[in-house]
Amino acid sequence: MSIAVENFVKAIYNNNSQDTKNTKPGNIAKKLGISSAAATDMAKKLAVKDLLHYQKYQELQLTDKGKKMALNIVRKHRLWEAFLFKMFDMSLHDIHKEAELLEHQTSDLLADKISEYLGHPKFDPHGDPIPNAKGEITTKDTSISLSNAEEGKAYIISRLISDDKEFFEFCAHQKLKYGHEIKVTKQFKKNKMTELSVHNNNIILNEDFSNLIYVNELDH
Repeated sequence: MSIAVENFVKAIYNNNSQDTKNTKPGNIAKKLGISSAAATDMAKKLAVKDLLHYQKYQELQLTDKGKKMALNIVRKHRLWEAFLFKMFDMSLHDIHKEAELLEHQTSDLLADKISEYLGHPKFDPHGDPIPNAKGEITTKDTSISLSNAEEGKAYIISRLISDDKEFFEFCAHQKLKYGHEIKVTKQFKKNKMTELSVHNNNIILNEDFSNLIYVNELDH
């Protein structure tokens, strides 16, 4: 399959995995930087190949065949992120950018070798689950977005969902990293802002940011 097809299928899978679950052609087009007409045309072609279900004005849904393809690409992408982060201590933005290129050139054999070398990791450095060789995600996601976290409770950052460079630079500057402990000190519901304490430093995030940071409640 072409890189364009792989990216299209992966975009549908990723969008469907997020809270918004918006997989209409226009939204996929925006994610991929193509026109809505091009996205609709691609969707129709992939429906003929039995990779997705297409209905006019409706959300795009992957078939079992399409989901298997998407999970295979996602597996390679996240394994490369884990490898690059471990070997070169690259930024979260840079490992994502490089993995976008490498995922399409990676055989199943090489993916298995990378996984074995890393000790078969369950998560990538962003906290996203890594599918196994069978295309299965064996971890259960119990995380919630920071905007939905409760005041006064301590949490562990479990996922950072973005591909924006400034977002990751901000997170690194504020020590908002995967696996780090935070405490939600105040939720400003009316103004859609969250105040939290990280390493004895108080910061306030707007909803655009707090919706991209996922956490699990800390067990003491």
